[in-house]
Amino acid sequence: MGVIGRPHGVRGLVRVQSFTAAPEAIAAYGPLSDETGTRSFRLAVVAPGPMPLVRIDGVGDRDAAARLTGTRLFVDRCALPEPEEDAYYLADLVGCVAADAAGAPIGTVAAVHDHGAGAFLEIARSAGPALLVPFTRAAVPVVALADRRLVVVPPEEEVVPPSRGAAEGALA
Repeated sequence: MGVIGRPHGVRGLVRVQSFTAAPEAIAAYGPLSDETGTRSFRLAVVAPGPMPLVRIDGVGDRDAAARLTGTRLFVDRCALPEPEEDAYYLADLVGCVAADAAGAPIGTVAAVHDHGAGAFLEIARSAGPALLVPFTRAAVPVVALADRRLVVVPPEEEVVPPSRGAAEGALA
């Protein structure tokens, strides 16, 4: 759902990078947990914005807030609204079998990453390194969640040979 950012002031407020449609909505999902599920956080938005300023219950000073910097925040799946028809949460793609257009398996979606420039799938393969595929309609034309299957058309890799002209010109 988000990541706790740097402290703001001395009273324990923090900035939160929110992955919700409206950034301040992160506080509306009830208690959030850390990655392990062992710690719980109740948030209250003090100032909305792209990275809302948030008060966390039980965090009353800058040092306590600083110790939480970088903590990733999660919510139970049951707290999320059901997606609309033909829509899904990216997390639902994890575990789906990725196959090529002919139906031959490529691997399994191990993770979905999004660092701001668009989501991409990490597909674990039985042989070789993971395959990274942009999550676009061109590269993933079919998403069949009911069957736990995706059709993946990986972009062709372009191999550019080293330029020999520059090295030869330097010798002349």
